[in-house]
Amino acid sequence: MSLPDGSNRPGPGPLDGNAVVWADGAFTNTYGKTAHGLVRRTRRYRVVAVIDATVAGRDAGEVLDGVANGIPIVADLETALETARAAGSPATHLVIGLAPDGGRLPAEGRRVVEAAIRAGLHVDSGLHDFLADDPGLAELAAGHGVRIRDVRRTPPRSELHGWTGKIEEVDALRIAVLGTDSAIGKRTTAWILVDALNAAGIPTEMVGTGQTAWLQGARFTLLLDSLISDFMAGEIEHATWRAWTEARPRVIVIEGQGSLMNPAYPGGYEILAAARPHAVLLQHAPARAEYDGFPGCPLHPLELQIEALELVSGRPVVAVTLNHEGLDRRETAAAAREIEARTGLPTVDPLYDGPDRLVDVVRARLAERDSDR
Repeated sequence: MSLPDGSNRPGPGPLDGNAVVWADGAFTNTYGKTAHGLVRRTRRYRVVAVIDATVAGRDAGEVLDGVANGIPIVADLETALETARAAGSPATHLVIGLAPDGGRLPAEGRRVVEAAIRAGLHVDSGLHDFLADDPGLAELAAGHGVRIRDVRRTPPRSELHGWTGKIEEVDALRIAVLGTDSAIGKRTTAWILVDALNAAGIPTEMVGTGQTAWLQGARFTLLLDSLISDFMAGEIEHATWRAWTEARPRVIVIEGQGSLMNPAYPGGYEILAAARPHAVLLQHAPARAEYDGFPGCPLHPLELQIEALELVSGRPVVAVTLNHEGLDRRETAAAAREIEARTGLPTVDPLYDGPDRLVDVVRARLAERDSDR
């Protein structure tokens, strides 16, 4: 997939630049998930500061995961620019770190974008509001010689792909990381698994399916929720096929979107149908009772979601991975034990427990696959 300016997904190589991530008021909730992803990892930028006045003065890693990572949280853009200059890494980009329902830019965000452009920063946004289509912002950017990049803008229809069946050429174990809800940590778990498998000597690639994976520098990416429905399956297949033909991994991990039973974001059907994964990891938040952002819509039971996934795909859910929101370590461990006893599936929190048991699950699937040949 190419963006309108002709840029493609990055592989290993030079960073795009030094990024200030704007997530004001959202870094401590699910609307800040794009910022969370960039703070945890990105191959595209060096993140030099996060803007969120509600937690300014703290370290972004400490707020997010309890472990400092040297990325400061500041109150405003001016402070972010000063902080980056003082650290010897002047900012070159403003990245919108919000992922709110509907993907709209808040009014305050437009003022921050204007100020960033005047400060000479490129602007990257993963929102559904295309900032480059705003005449005032486009004129301002042109006048200051900077670029606005709308990550969710899809390629021309002439460049999109229909499903062809070439997924059957992909001779790699395909693992889909799906979830019981949106904004539940599927991408984070996918990256943890990819990194762990590569570290274990099992060549692995990730197929990213959303704007945050693209902003993190995932090499093989599509923007699923911006595509016309006729091309969703084809683009999933094509990205997975590209990962196989260009990198020849033993494993391909496919990032999920939404959840199969989410009333607003019923993602997962196209991934199961088009990528034809051999197995599913299911991400779940035990303390979450309702679908994220939709009070009054109770989350469907975990067992029902597992049953639905296996019925639709004809393939097994092989592990449950936990998001520990609202739980401390002791409560998370207890939830893992309880879910494992109920489902019979290995159940871990990748951030607390690490990925070793997940690697073992994948090794077992590889061995089973090899023995069947």
